[in-house]
Amino acid sequence: MPREQRIRVEVDGRSLELSNLDKVLFPSVGFTKGEVIDYYTRIAPVLLPHLRDRALTRIRFPNGVDGASFFEKNAPGGTPDWVRLERLPVPGSTKSREMLDYVVADDLPTLVWLANLAALELHTPQWRVGANPDLMVVDLDPGAPAGLRECCAVAVLMRDRLADDGLDAYPKTSGKKGMQLSCPIAGTQSAEEVSGYAKRIAEELERGNAKWITSKMAKRLRPGKVFIDWSQNSATKTTVAPYSLRAQPTPTVSTPLTWDEVEASAARAFTSDEVLDRIDEYGDLLEPLLTPGPELPAG
Repeated sequence: MPREQRIRVEVDGRSLELSNLDKVLFPSVGFTKGEVIDYYTRIAPVLLPHLRDRALTRIRFPNGVDGASFFEKNAPGGTPDWVRLERLPVPGSTKSREMLDYVVADDLPTLVWLANLAALELHTPQWRVGANPDLMVVDLDPGAPAGLRECCAVAVLMRDRLADDGLDAYPKTSGKKGMQLSCPIAGTQSAEEVSGYAKRIAEELERGNAKWITSKMAKRLRPGKVFIDWSQNSATKTTVAPYSLRAQPTPTVSTPLTWDEVEASAARAFTSDEVLDRIDEYGDLLEPLLTPGPELPAG
């Protein structure tokens, strides 16, 4: 077997050992681990603020997107002592562990370390460590033959309805087939209250547009419709982070969108190179999510 290639680098004063940079992680396009690390390094200025203070769930693909993958919440063996860890409860853990040591990616060295572990996908909850949710998120999941075009139409309806309650919504692609809308909120209400509000709005939109919207999780109800998944606001759920890579045949990214793009049904799967170009053009379209918003109306 070929010997594993390792190099030592310094990132913002931290010493890191990187391995097998030429290992292909996206075989259909020859995208390597080195290119994954390069992407996360270049996107870090806009990505890290969205990860800061949030318990991070990673999906790792040690043999690339065509190989086996695994979710990882707990810090892995060999975690450097400078990586921030937070011991947090895990309700409903399948491994019957009441507490786990979560990685919190507050800085570039941690992000590079994770990329070197082939943690391609980064997922976060709607709350920061020790706090109530400061984001409300709805996932727009199309059931074939519905797709991103239909998600765009639902996103505009959702945006306008949320605006009636004084909420600003910001769109992004999931990096796969769907979209998410995120609203900054005050951080004074529980996950149960946020979920309850999101469910009420989803059900209201379904009542007015039953032919192409569903608020119910049953798979049999989804063909040709867009499922507004309000349950993403559960304290136990995570959502793919803005600018995270996705494990697709090409290195697509969960990409912030302009409302002009959504209104024109121009949402599509953007690749890592395209997203870096979009940052040069737009900056961080989701920067408003970093500032608290209003409280949600009571039910």
